[in-house]
Amino acid sequence: MSRNTLPPLIQRASGKRRKRGGLFRWLRRLLLLLILWLCGVALYIMHIGARDEAAGDQVSADTIIVLGAAAYDARPSPVFEERIRHGIDLYKRGLAPTLIFTGGFGGNGARFSESQVARRYALRRDVPASAIMIETVSRNTRENLSEAAALMRKRKLGRAIVVSDPLHMSRALRICGEVGIACLGSPTPTSRYRSFDTRWRFLLSEVYFFHRDLLVSPR
Repeated sequence: MSRNTLPPLIQRASGKRRKRGGLFRWLRRLLLLLILWLCGVALYIMHIGARDEAAGDQVSADTIIVLGAAAYDARPSPVFEERIRHGIDLYKRGLAPTLIFTGGFGGNGARFSESQVARRYALRRDVPASAIMIETVSRNTRENLSEAAALMRKRKLGRAIVVSDPLHMSRALRICGEVGIACLGSPTPTSRYRSFDTRWRFLLSEVYFFHRDLLVSPR
């Protein structure tokens, strides 16, 4: 029996099934494309984080910007300490004559800003006070870099090496371009985000911020 000889009710039901099947195929394709896109973004973030543009001793910059992280009263958190240590190492290798530590005051009536904690840490490791600049008002990555950019303009500094954790580096470099900092990225090789669980959660958050920054105009 040909399709044209089927009763009208059966013909309509058959047509609806075909339409639903076509819709589900398109939804599966869109889901596959979304998964591929998200995997691509994650791989891009990991690739940028694995690249140290300050690896060679021939690199030179005007300053090293260390992005803030949590501090516990006068002590840097383990994550922040590794960023500070890497910034000091780059400074002592002679890659830049100054350091900019960023980060404002945390909650709970903190006595010291993140940048003040970093400054104390660097002074105890024989970095001269004259080589250190700080800002004490920022609360997030964009503000860290906006305040650092203002310090650089005030001192007429050109290029910076930016220090953060590897999975944070892609966002940091993107924001540098937005706030007018010519920069090189140098992720800390001793990041405290080492376990699968911490790295996975950090990566997910950076994938989220990647899309948020695409959709939301920077303030």
